[in-house]
Amino acid sequence: MFYILALVLLILFLSAAIKILREYERGVVFRLGRVLKREKGPGLVIIIPIVDKLVRVSLRLVAMDVPPQDVITKDNVSLKVNAVIYFRVMDPNNAIIEVENYLFATSQLAQTTLRSVCGQVELDELLAERDKINTRLQSILDKHTDPWGIKVSNVEVKHIDLPQEMQRAMAKQAEAERERRAKVINAEGEHQAAGKLAEAAKTIQDFPVALQLRYLQTLREVSAESNSTTLFPIPIDLFEPFFKKNKSE
Repeated sequence: MFYILALVLLILFLSAAIKILREYERGVVFRLGRVLKREKGPGLVIIIPIVDKLVRVSLRLVAMDVPPQDVITKDNVSLKVNAVIYFRVMDPNNAIIEVENYLFATSQLAQTTLRSVCGQVELDELLAERDKINTRLQSILDKHTDPWGIKVSNVEVKHIDLPQEMQRAMAKQAEAERERRAKVINAEGEHQAAGKLAEAAKTIQDFPVALQLRYLQTLREVSAESNSTTLFPIPIDLFEPFFKKNKSE
């Protein structure tokens, strides 16, 4: 009976003393309330039951969604903005000692930082320069989480929810911009066409025979179409001898 009891106690002792940590895990060991300077793992880790307490910490990259936040921009536009942050634990000891719950603390810090940064810019800047906003968010979060042993690698603003009236106003603005571009392009086309016509008129003035060639080309184009009425342009030069004869008489 004694041997059975000793075997059971030995099995319980070994099960409490032997821990297996995965490749992406590290163990922070507290010995009588004091943390050991070096974390344990990965692989087989042996601790002293009752005396030691092991806390597992994952070193994998965490993708945390930031819930939509009510934001008032610098130009007094009310909207909702959400984002996603990517971070990982670089120092397991600090992640356990310096903050009570590093996941919750990082989430709360991301929410407040998102409201603060988006509230300092205008709507146009928020929509057009999202990369700049992402970089600023990443820099601020990384600075504040560094004492916790956490590295924020990236921050992305996912969605900006605009009010309906603001969406309609932006749609009208975009439509007006498209109409302006169309009018500018049309005006540029007319300007270029007028320039070409002026060049053609100068060429015809310098070389009157070019007008005769143009008449022949027009006749060919008209004859190629099935028209019931055909107009023959007659050069004025053909009548000049008659005009001169009448003047002489």
